[in-house]
Amino acid sequence: MSEELMNLSSGIAAFESRDFSQAMRLLSPLADAGHADAQYRLGIMFQYGLGVKNNNDMALKWLTQAAEQGNGLAQHGIGFMYLEGEGVEKNPEEAVKWFSMAAEQGLAGSLTTLAKMYEEGNGVEQDSDKAKELYAKAGF
Repeated sequence: MSEELMNLSSGIAAFESRDFSQAMRLLSPLADAGHADAQYRLGIMFQYGLGVKNNNDMALKWLTQAAEQGNGLAQHGIGFMYLEGEGVEKNPEEAVKWFSMAAEQGLAGSLTTLAKMYEEGNGVEQDSDKAKELYAKAGF
């Protein structure tokens, strides 16, 4: 296993065990090098102030970089930021865009949130059939 992959694995393990200073040390260079898994975790750390000062601009930067590489969890995270207006201007239409990307990967949370948005007509035209379809894909 390459040193880069070992650092990624160790950084993710540190993140999951809540050793955020170690996670930051190991994941930062990997995020800079373009690793989506590292970028996603740095985004979460900045979004929730885990081992670093809360910084929504940095959270959005890292989550967007990971999301643009297809990281579904990052796509969901960005969708939530836009849905709730957390660190960004509330924008349900933008939230739908990101939740849809994550839902295409089968993420149950994104499927459920997107279904509710269709059910309520939040950011999209109200569509009960589409909502039912998404709920079913999410296992409801």
